[in-house]
Amino acid sequence: MITVSDLREHRLDEVHRLMEPGPVILVTTQHRGIPNVMTNGFNMMVRHAPPLIGCTIGPWDHSYTALHETGECVISIPGSELARAVVDIGNCSGQDVDKFHEFGLTPLAAQEVQAPLIAECFANIECRVADAALVGRYDLFILEAVRAWTDPSQPHPRMLHHRGDGTFTLDGETIDLKDRMTKWQYLL
Repeated sequence: MITVSDLREHRLDEVHRLMEPGPVILVTTQHRGIPNVMTNGFNMMVRHAPPLIGCTIGPWDHSYTALHETGECVISIPGSELARAVVDIGNCSGQDVDKFHEFGLTPLAAQEVQAPLIAECFANIECRVADAALVGRYDLFILEAVRAWTDPSQPHPRMLHHRGDGTFTLDGETIDLKDRMTKWQYLL
């Protein structure tokens, strides 16, 4: 039988590496007519209906001002084929670089917000800030999805998940346990 003495204590400043919050996403904004894109690894679904997404974006990010002032963005979900670009996008600032041009991304006009969709991503979610009460304390924006798009030419994308140390895992095998979800059938 295993006991606490058999376990190894884990550093608290590395807890995020044990429980990654969600897939790595790209967040687009548009501020004063200039589009930008940033990489984000701290995000999570908050609610099904209305669809709410929590996303940490702090004042150290160039996109923070755009999101704070416009109250809207697009969450673009890249597949694994964009992994290197996703990391490189996160290594520079939109204050210095036109990231759409630099990384060969195709902006598409959104329908509900001014921020662009990214054509190369398998999904794009147009969002408006629903609640900014936690921004000052935790840099946590609660975003409401107002329109969503998927690319039918990418039916089986593999999402990236950052492990917090420069390594990533990819989505793998899917298992179907719908028949066991007896309490949540209305979601299926």
